[in-house]
Amino acid sequence: MAAVTGGGPERVGTVKASLKERVVERLARAVAGDRLDQLHERLDDMQAEIQECRQLNLRLAEVTDLVEQLLLPMAARDEEKIAEAVEKYSRTI
Repeated sequence: MAAVTGGGPERVGTVKASLKERVVERLARAVAGDRLDQLHERLDDMQAEIQECRQLNLRLAEVTDLVEQLLLPMAARDEEKIAEAVEKYSRTI
């Protein structure tokens, strides 16, 4: 086995981690074959769906805030605050 020169202990750790990742990847491909590619693709799809859910949750929070901002002034019949809340929401669309 050839010795790794230069870089100190950090470099050796990085080389070992890189080697381990490559070995794991090759072993997984040998065992799973095309299934591994399908799993990677599914993981990418799920990450995109999670991001979409985050965006929808953020939008829902904004709408909830708007409803709250509208209901309180409406109960008090404060037309100025109602118009301000609607304008603020309209700018976010």
